[in-house]
Amino acid sequence: MTLKGNIKIAKLVLAFAAFVATGTAHAQFDTQLSQYWATPSYYNPAATGTNDFLNIRGGTRLQWLGIPKAPKAFLATAEMPMKIGNKRIGLGVMIQQESLGLFSNLNAGAQVSYKFKLFGGELSVGLQLGLFDQGFKGTEVFIPEDDDYHESNDDAIPTTDLHGTAFDLGAGAFYTHKYFWTGLSVTHVMEPTVSLNTEEGTSESSYETQAGRMFYFMAGGNIPIKNTLFELQPSMLLRTDFSMIQAEVTARVRYNKFLSGGVAYRWKDAVTLQIGAEYKNFFLGYSYDYPLSAISKASSGSHEILAGYSLKLNLSGKNKNKHKSIRIM
Repeated sequence: MTLKGNIKIAKLVLAFAAFVATGTAHAQFDTQLSQYWATPSYYNPAATGTNDFLNIRGGTRLQWLGIPKAPKAFLATAEMPMKIGNKRIGLGVMIQQESLGLFSNLNAGAQVSYKFKLFGGELSVGLQLGLFDQGFKGTEVFIPEDDDYHESNDDAIPTTDLHGTAFDLGAGAFYTHKYFWTGLSVTHVMEPTVSLNTEEGTSESSYETQAGRMFYFMAGGNIPIKNTLFELQPSMLLRTDFSMIQAEVTARVRYNKFLSGGVAYRWKDAVTLQIGAEYKNFFLGYSYDYPLSAISKASSGSHEILAGYSLKLNLSGKNKNKHKSIRIM
């Protein structure tokens, strides 16, 4: 690698290292998904078991291609309904792994939701219990000799591999109706603080990170176009920690419950193109984000791929072994 390339990586490493420099730092640790409408349970545990299917989703997001050490994320979700007597609940699991610079984050949780009928639809309230895990590759820190702002022995920059884990909690409410769905949720409720230790277990108490509490509002719908095989599927996602706010709106069209496509706009951040296909109980979706911010000078954009499988469950003893794609897709 050239010296210029090393300097670029070094600057990114130092920027990420600033997250944990001397004390506790806040950062956003939830993956930013353009196809959020396909995996609502990732953001909201109450979105589990909203239909009679076992829904499995997995995918990856490569953000800001062209920038060294840019974020790369993998996530997987699985959720399903269950009946206990006459009561209906939802169960789910989620796991998300992300690398950014020399950091690696792992967020995993078990989800449960309780449901009851309301205004012709179904309201769910849910809870997620899990772990937030973070690591930092301090042994890979590189500081160029001509760096005028940092010293190689700067105590604010870890030079050993660090790791830590903390308990995490999420909660939400989700409402589904024949033609629309909406939800409100919060992740990292207790803002877990991770104390980073060496892999040998030695404490490095001066290095901590904190997963900041994040609130989400999402909504969407299925609107059939009369006398056609087309459906309009608008949706939106709003996230905030009350010090920042980010809004995204999506407009998709689905044909014959098979092919879909659309565009999205993330406020002052990106324009997204999306395509997808459903065949029997399988789903495949792709999105491309073109950045609108200054980062477009260094990146060609972000790519995201999601794949899934939906299996019809026999909750009432009828329609055994029937397969179908999930309704909100």
